[in-house]
Amino acid sequence: MPYVFARVENSNLRVGFFPIRSLKFLLSLLLISVTCIACAPIVHAQLSDSEEANGKISGTVLSQGDNRPMTQVAISLKSHSAGIFRSILTDYDGHFEVGGLAPGTYEISVEESGYQPVRTKAQLDGPSLKMVLYLMSSTAPQTRTKNYSVSVRDLQISGKAHDEYNKGLLSLAKKDLVASLNHFTKAVKAFPQYYEAFYHMGVVQTSLGKMGDAMQAFQKAIDLSGGRYAWAHFGLGYALYLDNKAGEAESIVRRGLEVDGNSPDGHAILGMVLLRLNRPDEAEKSAREALLRKPDFAEAYLVLSDAYGSRREYREQLQGLDTYLKLEPNGASSERARQAREEALKILSASVPN
Repeated sequence: MPYVFARVENSNLRVGFFPIRSLKFLLSLLLISVTCIACAPIVHAQLSDSEEANGKISGTVLSQGDNRPMTQVAISLKSHSAGIFRSILTDYDGHFEVGGLAPGTYEISVEESGYQPVRTKAQLDGPSLKMVLYLMSSTAPQTRTKNYSVSVRDLQISGKAHDEYNKGLLSLAKKDLVASLNHFTKAVKAFPQYYEAFYHMGVVQTSLGKMGDAMQAFQKAIDLSGGRYAWAHFGLGYALYLDNKAGEAESIVRRGLEVDGNSPDGHAILGMVLLRLNRPDEAEKSAREALLRKPDFAEAYLVLSDAYGSRREYREQLQGLDTYLKLEPNGASSERARQAREEALKILSASVPN
């Protein structure tokens, strides 16, 4: 997700860092699905010879395809026979560990916004059990195996439509926008109700600067999904934001959050829109909602720092920029963030009496 275009403003004593063409947000809505290949959860057990009552289950949650650690993902573990129910979040490296467990069968579930839920069972026959769980994007095509239920709509999507859709995702991952758009167009021609393909068409058209076409594609995805596809709302809202229609963008993004209120991207995009509407307090709240769901979400710290800067709270703005640079030291917007940081430092230095 390499692209963020930004500008730095310095007017009177105001410094703002506004990601006005943040394609990174849109790509973050789709690139998860680019690398995801459907498969059942994989569990690797490592058991010792002795059994102890004080056992533990630990493991790692990864994104299917690219093996990216999944941070702050909710893990639920329960055993009806033992009367045990535990819930824990993965750490920065995607690890989790639950101790104090008796031997037996445990039901383990993983829930994360934007991903298909994982349900599996693990047998703890010794003092320890280690697992590897893979999450797949909810927008990725599913392999039709006995481990997954297949909807009527899934069965209606032709093989040709699936193939063109997957080719579009691969071309998009290679940044071949023209080829990806061509494949997505063929996918919707083969299956006109393919709202995921329409959504990705909108993303490509947004990056090509074809805002009118992008909005039509996003709206088509919303209509075909019956308004149940949150990413389409976020995409349309972001396109409206880029087209300087922040008022319309706000209502669209909020509808998306009604569908998926746990999306950190949705809350961050809403924060950007609210900044454009000169409502920094609400923008700060949206940024914090995003960080509550994804603590290492670098772009949310940009929204947060902008909210501080618009209120001339430069020390707090510096903290937000410093956190962003720690998370994204070499990102596409890092140099602009450093420039904004220098401007804020100059303002603070000038305000200190000699």
